[in-house]
Amino acid sequence: MKFNYRVDRRQHKIELLSSKIWLWWFMTKRFLDFASLALATGLGVAYLTPIAKATLASAVTAVIYYVFARSGGDISLSMILVAAIVVIFFVGVAVSARVKSDEDPDPSKVVIDEVAGQLAAFLILAPVEWWSVLAAFLLFRLFDIVKPLGIRRLEAIPNGWGIMLDDLAAGVLAAIVINAAILIANLVI
Repeated sequence: MKFNYRVDRRQHKIELLSSKIWLWWFMTKRFLDFASLALATGLGVAYLTPIAKATLASAVTAVIYYVFARSGGDISLSMILVAAIVVIFFVGVAVSARVKSDEDPDPSKVVIDEVAGQLAAFLILAPVEWWSVLAAFLLFRLFDIVKPLGIRRLEAIPNGWGIMLDDLAAGVLAAIVINAAILIANLVI
């Protein structure tokens, strides 16, 4: 009998351990799903409007950037911007791959790509005035919607990379155009 008791006791420990592992896995998966959805939706910005979710996310990003840039500081804005774009890009790849589905490979509720792309549109933006931020915002939205110069082909890249890369390319293109326009305007004037 004593032998059976030990076997039962071990079996109980194994069952208890397996139930804890299952609970940990379930809670971790639920937490990761929730965190991924929160980050992918721009901390819920995508749920504030039924239409134009990407435009709203870009506008919120532009306002936050403008306030942050105008507040000044000793740290280089360009360095912070590049670091933010890199972090948001790689986090965006991970969370958008987790949130997307087979039916909708680029769901409208995923707006973290717009945040990264809009920030890319502000690269080396000088001067940081309301009109330059507005111009960068409008150019980014135009290039994100129209997707010129083969940007649309980037959407076909799988696993969240395509979701992020097309918007990042639109943002870089917007940065090039707005900075070229400012440079030309400064040369002419």
